Amino acid sequence: MLHTDDTISNLEQILHTRNVESRKMVRQYRRLGNPKISQPWHTALSFCKNGSYSMQGMRRSKAKLAEMAPQTVQVNVFSWNRRLARYVKAGQHEKTIQLFQEMRQKNISPNSFTFVPVLNACASLGALQEGRQVHEQIIRSGCEADVFVGCSLVDMYAKCRHIKDAWRVFKNMSSRDVVVWNRMILGHVKCGQGRKALELFQQMLQEGVQPDSVTFLGVLNACASEAALEEGRCAHEWIIARGWDSDVSVGNSLVNMYAKCGSMEDAQRVFLKMPSRDVVTWTAMILGHVKCGQGQKALDLFRQMREQDIFVGSSLVDMYVKFGSMEDVQRVFNKIPSRDVVTWTAMIFGFVKCQQGQKALELFQQMQHEDVCVGNSLVDMYAKCGSIEDAWRVFNKMPSRDVVTWTTMMLGHLKCGQGQEALELFRQMQKEGVQPNSVTFVGVLNACASVAALEEGRCAHEQILQSEWHSNIFVGNSLVDMYGKCGSMEDAQRVFNNMPLHDVISWNAILGGCAMHEHGKEALRHFELMCEEGVKPNDITFVCLLSACSHAGLVDEGLRCFTSMSTVYKISAKLEHYTCMVDLLGRSGRLQEAENMIQALPFRPDGALWMALLGACRIHANVEMGERIAKRVLELEPENASGYVLLNIYAAAGKRDLCKNVERQRKERGVKKQLGRTWIEVNNEVHTFVVDDQEHPQISQIHAQLKRLSGLMHDAGYVPFTEFVLHDVEEESKVFHLCHHSEKLAIAFGLINTDPGTPLRIMKNLRVCEDCHTSTKFISKVVGRTIMVRDANRFHHFQDGVCSCMDYW
Repeated sequence: MLHTDDTISNLEQILHTRNVESRKMVRQYRRLGNPKISQPWHTALSFCKNGSYSMQGMRRSKAKLAEMAPQTVQVNVFSWNRRLARYVKAGQHEKTIQLFQEMRQKNISPNSFTFVPVLNACASLGALQEGRQVHEQIIRSGCEADVFVGCSLVDMYAKCRHIKDAWRVFKNMSSRDVVVWNRMILGHVKCGQGRKALELFQQMLQEGVQPDSVTFLGVLNACASEAALEEGRCAHEWIIARGWDSDVSVGNSLVNMYAKCGSMEDAQRVFLKMPSRDVVTWTAMILGHVKCGQGQKALDLFRQMREQDIFVGSSLVDMYVKFGSMEDVQRVFNKIPSRDVVTWTAMIFGFVKCQQGQKALELFQQMQHEDVCVGNSLVDMYAKCGSIEDAWRVFNKMPSRDVVTWTTMMLGHLKCGQGQEALELFRQMQKEGVQPNSVTFVGVLNACASVAALEEGRCAHEQILQSEWHSNIFVGNSLVDMYGKCGSMEDAQRVFNNMPLHDVISWNAILGGCAMHEHGKEALRHFELMCEEGVKPNDITFVCLLSACSHAGLVDEGLRCFTSMSTVYKISAKLEHYTCMVDLLGRSGRLQEAENMIQALPFRPDGALWMALLGACRIHANVEMGERIAKRVLELEPENASGYVLLNIYAAAGKRDLCKNVERQRKERGVKKQLGRTWIEVNNEVHTFVVDDQEHPQISQIHAQLKRLSGLMHDAGYVPFTEFVLHDVEEESKVFHLCHHSEKLAIAFGLINTDPGTPLRIMKNLRVCEDCHTSTKFISKVVGRTIMVRDANRFHHFQDGVCSCMDYW
């Protein structure tokens, strides 16, 4: 294998040529991570340099490359891991195992990130033999001590019903988090060892590991299998204390546990309190009554179930189809008042399965002529899959459209991050005279929040007040959230105060608004009121609370909240909570303490957690720690452009050469920065801008306004922060580039199209940059305007040359 100075020279000279094919070859080489080069590669590159770059020379180069055996280039293990993860996520478990075997044949050395998806595939297939072979390779690679690998091994053996092997791995693990314990508990339940699962739960508590909702799913199933009623009631108390009783899966397990333990009174109480029920809930109750000899109650419940929504009907159809009982299928199908595409598909599949092809064909033709529900279901399916174009094709072909159709399309656009398109649909829907329902209003309010369309949100609020939905708690929660995200905490507070009832989502919405607007002490006061009202906080509550403390610089208060989360409210800290704490400590300058917290985590930190610390390094210009943390970010998420952007810590420290190196690495790896977008609402219309935007109809006036502002700001002492402009251009060009950032264009547009003294509200999808933050302060001073900017993290309120964040963001 060769990797000589001649090779490097060849590469450098080829890069300076204009020959496209030659440059493609070099890029191919670079994409492989600059591997050691075999003789064919070396020869091919020489031909590129010395062959006058002719087509004949290129053909000879390609011929040489074709001779190269596959194993001559060691492909980066990261690309293999990514493919493995992709196959597992898509449910292609057999392909995952085949790819791993191919990887081994090519002598690619696996790491811990390789083994986890392969073990998950083995677990899903019940492939014990393959799983054991993987285990042997894990031992040889030294990855057995990795907590995620160990957890996956336990899960694989448990799902393959080899609990002894699972125990061997479990006992040898140096640290065991709640996920590992859950795998063991559920594994014993699956193997019919309910009593042992309950003993494991007690042992887990003794070792100080806090359970989560998944733990209790296993515990309740264990109680059901052992008819352990008292232990089930104790578990129920734990669940209520943590606020998990509203979760459908937990509720189903409670109903099932009480029913199998013979306590139908308890099962009925849980059943009636459940906010939503599925076919599993109903079936558990019906079987419980049957087991207790209460046949009439079981029949009454079955009749109620048949009167319930379409989902229950679809599930019954699916159940009968699986048993091949097409007569029962037909009876249920005929009684369903409205049928979606899932129900029709289940019926058609059933007839095909029973070799009644003609009946299946007739049913398919009938389905095509059925009412709007089928169209709605198709629109919903495509929208949820993110295929908006297909959803639109169905939508446009529908002969009639009801409120469900329009609402489904709106929600589809929202799911794809297209808030403006969702608002346009809402306007069009109203023009056609379709009356919105509560789900429609929730969707339009979320759309307004996504693009900071405050005035349009207020118009929707007026409609809500005139409708029957003004007291709907879901609509109220969305109003609070919308006003907070659109920059009007006064309106958010007013709506919140007028709500007849508050649930945990209501409180989280007002707390989240306080966090975004840096109202840390106000958030703490709301949290006290929440507890006084008897509403139990959940994990999201503490994310909002800790974020509020971080944005307001309330370090001691944040530390107290973080401690009370586990000690008082029995809520296990997740990655989001630790990210808030790292941000809180890092922003206050306690960088080492923040890093120590990450190192002591009971689970593997993700890139976002390290990036929170990296952002703090940038604020405090700690280059040494920033370099170390940046490597961690790039190891975990090499394709995340944010890591490269934050590496501009070098620019803040004036190290432009190092900053350019980072930018070069980003480009070589093909990582693209996310395009910055800024939205501003003027006269109930949302306008969008991107950097160097030339498409807006008023762009000439906007440029003229920016030129005027530039002069005023210069006279007031503004100096452009050009360190972040990495292009090799003259200083004047750098200043021009900064002047045309999307938020500056939006502000200039707002100044042109609003009356003097009117506050401006804009929203950006990324974190506001140093120069835009500084220039917005100056603009607020020289034009005498209040400017509110919502970036990816928080609100900035600029007034008279000062920002509410005090340059701490």
